[in-house]
Amino acid sequence: MRILLVEDDKPLSSALKVSLSKANYVVDCVYDGASALNTFKMSQNDIVILDLGLPDQDGLNVLKRIRKTNPVLPVLILTARDKTTDKISGLDAGADDYLPKPFEIDELLARLRVLERRLGTASQSVITVKNVSLDTAHHTLTIDKDKVHLPRRELMLLKALIENAGRILSKHQLESKLYEWGEEVASNTIEVHISHLRKKMPENFIRTIRGVGYCISNSGD
Repeated sequence: MRILLVEDDKPLSSALKVSLSKANYVVDCVYDGASALNTFKMSQNDIVILDLGLPDQDGLNVLKRIRKTNPVLPVLILTARDKTTDKISGLDAGADDYLPKPFEIDELLARLRVLERRLGTASQSVITVKNVSLDTAHHTLTIDKDKVHLPRRELMLLKALIENAGRILSKHQLESKLYEWGEEVASNTIEVHISHLRKKMPENFIRTIRGVGYCISNSGD
């Protein structure tokens, strides 16, 4: 899951990026409204965390411009504006959630999981396909009720695939969910991760659609 973090307080932005990365999110950080809008046009972000007190323009303006072209992209406002009227303004402008500062990181993560569930196939934190269950809240995997440990990248890859069970994800789409800006990604990185992941999954759980990408079937096949 790829997050666009729009926060002009760089120490806070850095701290949030560390916490979100530990929770297996990929985070792109920008510090003003213009950069946020440019990134929005070019990137494949799944969720936006948006501060309102930006140096070049009000965050509500950024939100309204995002909503003109993408009415469904989840946007969580994270701001020091804590009055009820501010919250109403943010929600009326199109925000999906509103979290005043200061806040606890656990609450932010919980709210992000709610937004994730709206995006994916899951209606709860545990997604089960056949005999494989992934707990997206606690980042644990069980196969036939036995716990299986996965390295971080493999867990993120499986999460992307299982949340989109029945859909084909291209190599580029998977890279965008695993890697941040500027990270060097070898041409065969996804293939290597898929190969390692397949060894721990049931036979034929992950399918290769030649020339297109990868998918997990959500049928009983």
